[in-house]
Amino acid sequence: MGRSGEPTHIPVLYQEVLQGLQVKPGGRYIDGTLGGGGHAAGILERSSPAGRLLGIDADPTAIAISIERLAEYGPRVTLVNANFAQLAEIAAQYGFCPADGILLDLGLSSLQLASGERGFSFQVEGPLDMRFNPHQGNPASELVNELSTPELADILYRYGEERQARRIARAIVAARPIHTTRQLAEVVARAVGRRGKIHPATRTFQALRIAVNDELSALSQALPQAV
Repeated sequence: MGRSGEPTHIPVLYQEVLQGLQVKPGGRYIDGTLGGGGHAAGILERSSPAGRLLGIDADPTAIAISIERLAEYGPRVTLVNANFAQLAEIAAQYGFCPADGILLDLGLSSLQLASGERGFSFQVEGPLDMRFNPHQGNPASELVNELSTPELADILYRYGEERQARRIARAIVAARPIHTTRQLAEVVARAVGRRGKIHPATRTFQALRIAVNDELSALSQALPQAV
């Protein structure tokens, strides 16, 4: 249970992640995708009494949630609102060089998906935003409403492996302006139809999110720093 008495979310592959990190008492660990602090709490428990954790997340909401969730660990925890692309610089600044383990749990958290105003999911109505940090960069709506058909198709194919990228891109351009998640999902569904159990807009939303947050570039920068 959380500090408020509500159930605490346990992240996917929780035990597997902790085993893979080989968490030990007194170790220093970096969680580069802090999220709701689930993995971080497990690392802190297993590394007690003197283990330390540096939590990094581009999403300021994740930092705010984790400040409360991890408060009981006091000075053993350092939380930073930043992108893990800056991993080496942040680790050096806060005394985590070298670290005994580094975690990057890529993708979205359930908290982000459930929040309509963040615009990550077509299952919840909201503005087309998709930024991990709502105060930085350009929202997905700018890509959707301003890019050319070839530019949109390239994003959908490159980051979503969407085989119908050109058809979807043409449909998006024809339907402009598009301002909400469900508007976009409906445009995609009309363009390509239903394909089994997976919603036809799934790959489109994935591709736009990756493009908006420049996720692959951030990962390519972070991995050499983590070695």
